[in-house]
Amino acid sequence: MSIDRFCIICQYARKMTEDALDPRQLAILTAAWESFATYGYRKTSMDDIASKAGMSRPALYLHYKNKENIYRNLVSIYYAIAQAAVHEALAADGSVPEKLAAAFVAQGGERMEDMLNSPHGMELVDLTKTAAGDVVEKGEADLADVYAAWLEREHAAGRVALPGDAASLAKTMMSALKGLKTVQTDFVTYQRGVSQLAALFGAGLLVK
Repeated sequence: MSIDRFCIICQYARKMTEDALDPRQLAILTAAWESFATYGYRKTSMDDIASKAGMSRPALYLHYKNKENIYRNLVSIYYAIAQAAVHEALAADGSVPEKLAAAFVAQGGERMEDMLNSPHGMELVDLTKTAAGDVVEKGEADLADVYAAWLEREHAAGRVALPGDAASLAKTMMSALKGLKTVQTDFVTYQRGVSQLAALFGAGLLVK
């Protein structure tokens, strides 16, 4: 991921959080993500991140106590961005299948593309479960709430038929999307799976 692109993402996330990321934090997160994607998490040291961020190691430790803490922050930012992007996609014009397809793509976002295009992508996917499990759990729950609220609105407007309650269906969607992340090894195949999943859910929701 380029520095410019990652900084844009961080700035986007900053608009959605009370605690703004200062320029040094942006530099650290950018340096860390590029290092993780290029060299892998295990082979990246705090010295590597500090050097790439243009600061001393002691200065880096003033912001983050270790690289796991940095990675957890990256995951948290991803979910903040994903929630806003999914909400925007579902609120846009289009058919139910089209909205779901846009939302599923938005949920994966550029982070998933970078991870699956990186030779260390699967290491980062596995790391997300072990180093940031609680962050992931909250992020997934918040995303499920976004989908559930949309399903309830669409159902109330008579545009979808729900096979069960909205909350359970939203969790099923999230589980299916999570499954795609763990079995796909390249971004093109992942995209294809996301499109197929959106088509299946979208067709199943349409009022007959």
